[in-house]
Amino acid sequence: MSAIQRARVQARTRVHVHARRLAAAGVLTAISVAGLATAASAHVTVNPGTAEQGGYTKVSFRVPNERDDAGTTKVRVDLPADHPLASVSVRPVPGWTVKVDKSRLPTPVQTEGGELTEAVTRITWTGGRIEAGQFQEFDVSMGPIPTGIDRLVFKTEQTYSGGEVVKWDQNQVDGQDEPEHPAPVLRLTPKGATAVAEAGPADKAKAGAPSGGGEDDGTARLLGGLGLAAGVIGIAAGGLGLARSRRSRS
Repeated sequence: MSAIQRARVQARTRVHVHARRLAAAGVLTAISVAGLATAASAHVTVNPGTAEQGGYTKVSFRVPNERDDAGTTKVRVDLPADHPLASVSVRPVPGWTVKVDKSRLPTPVQTEGGELTEAVTRITWTGGRIEAGQFQEFDVSMGPIPTGIDRLVFKTEQTYSGGEVVKWDQNQVDGQDEPEHPAPVLRLTPKGATAVAEAGPADKAKAGAPSGGGEDDGTARLLGGLGLAAGVIGIAAGGLGLARSRRSRS
């Protein structure tokens, strides 16, 4: 083999190795980022993540199963007693039994309908089962939403068939890393603030814009998109390297 032929073989080998490394890096990046997206969406959340002060809203407590060897058999949500909600109703969930507990308030609260002396402080769902890789949503209608505060925190307990209880009760502080078990948070906006800040529901509907689905959902979609993009770039780079190798042979 002449020196020129050996140089060509070595060049082709380097191109193949470089192409394989780029493709592998892209795939690994896509997998790792997709894993982060899954982790970001695996918490118990309240959706949508915002509500208008002074009004009524329907929210869904979204409960994913994070265990491969057990099912979720009980979900308990505590409503904030320091900011009681005068009206709370639940939507039946097939296969689940719901128990709504009321508590007497330490201090009566004056509402539009009169003096409120007791309010719903806990909702518990039992009897059903959320299997591995699945989630369930539990709908609750509530109101009037308190004014003068910017959030409602719903501390939640998730019980698995093996007896494990996961408490989603850690406070989330803006500007800091998310805790391991954050409590579901419903952020409150001043009345009319959403309509002023945005183009308006009708305009958004015409444009095909999606309605709010919670901060965790947006983060998961963003991270998932970045992961797919990284994978495509890696595969494209690998294909480019192989194409160059073929051209060098001819």
